[in-house]
Amino acid sequence: MAFSIIKPGLLDTIQDMGRHGFGNWGVSPGGAMDSYAAQVANWLVGNSNREAVIEIHFPGPQILFEQNTLIAITGSDFSPTINDEVIPRWQPVVVRKNTVLHFPTLVQGSRCYLSVHGGYCIKKWLNSYSTSLKAGAGGWCGMPLKKGDELPFNENTIYFAGLLKEESNFEVLPWRVNTDKIYQYPHEIGFIPGHEWSLLSPASQTAFLENNFLIHPSSDRMGYQLKGSALALERPLELVSSAVSFGTVQLLPDGQLIVLMADHQTTGGYPRIAHIITAHLPKLAQLRPSDVIQFKHVDMETAEQWLVSRQKELHILQRSCMDHLNEMVC
Repeated sequence: MAFSIIKPGLLDTIQDMGRHGFGNWGVSPGGAMDSYAAQVANWLVGNSNREAVIEIHFPGPQILFEQNTLIAITGSDFSPTINDEVIPRWQPVVVRKNTVLHFPTLVQGSRCYLSVHGGYCIKKWLNSYSTSLKAGAGGWCGMPLKKGDELPFNENTIYFAGLLKEESNFEVLPWRVNTDKIYQYPHEIGFIPGHEWSLLSPASQTAFLENNFLIHPSSDRMGYQLKGSALALERPLELVSSAVSFGTVQLLPDGQLIVLMADHQTTGGYPRIAHIITAHLPKLAQLRPSDVIQFKHVDMETAEQWLVSRQKELHILQRSCMDHLNEMVC
C-alpha cells in the first residue's frame, strides 16, 4: 500500500503513452492527453517514460501518502499543496509519509500529471496501463479513481527518508524543467492541411485561417467540439470511413468542427480538413472549455523540424534528470 484517495477529483485516471497497435480491433490508443507533461513527470522521478502516471482534472483529488516517496507534478497549475504548504510543479519533491496532497485552486491549464518513483504497481491491458473508460479496462479497474482506492507503488530504489529534513513534510530537489517554449502562445495551434482540405470552399478555407474557434463545454478526452463560423464543402460529398488520429480536425454536417483527442475513435466518415501538428498537441491538451483556438498553417517541412527539435530536447532532458537524481542519491 502506498497512497489512498481521501477525496476523488473530477476525473482522475491512470494513463501512459497509449495503447498502440490495436486500431484494427477498434481499440483507441488513449493515453495521456498531454504526452509531453506525462513523460517529463516520469523522468523527474527517475522512471521510464512508459510508466503510468495519474492524469488529474480540476477539481483535483486529495491523496494520502502512506510511505515516503518521490513525486513530480507537471502540466496545468492547480496550486498543489502538501499539508497545505505549496509545492512546485515541474520539479521533483520528496514527500513524507502520512502527508496529504491537495489541489485547491485552478490557476491555468486543463490537466496535470502525478508521477511516483518506481511507478504504480498495476497490471497492463493490451500492453498499456492507460484507462479505457469506454471499454472499462486498463488503469485502475477500468474506471476513474474513487474515494478509498489504495494504489500500491513498485519497490523504491532510494531511501527517501534520508533526503528529508527533520520535521519537514517535503523536500524540493534542486532542479526543474523550463517549459516556456512548449506552451508558448497557447491559443495558436499549428496545422497541416488534411486530405479533404481542398474540398472546402475558398470562403471556408479563409474563415478557418482567419477566425477564432471556441472550445465547447461538452468537449472531452474523445474530442474538442468547436464553435465558430460554419464551414462548407464546395459540393456535397459522401466519404468512406477512413483512419483518423489524435489531432485530426473533422468537418461535421452542421458546418462546425471537432478536433479528435486521445480517446478518439479509430475511423471516421467526416471530412478531415486538417491535422494538428504533433509539436502543438501538448498546447492543445491544456486548453479548457470556452478557450479560443486560432489555427495557423504550418508546412510539412517546418512541422517535421519542430518535432525533431522537440525529440532532441526531450532526450537531453531525460539524461539530465537521471544524472541529477544519481548525483543526489550518491
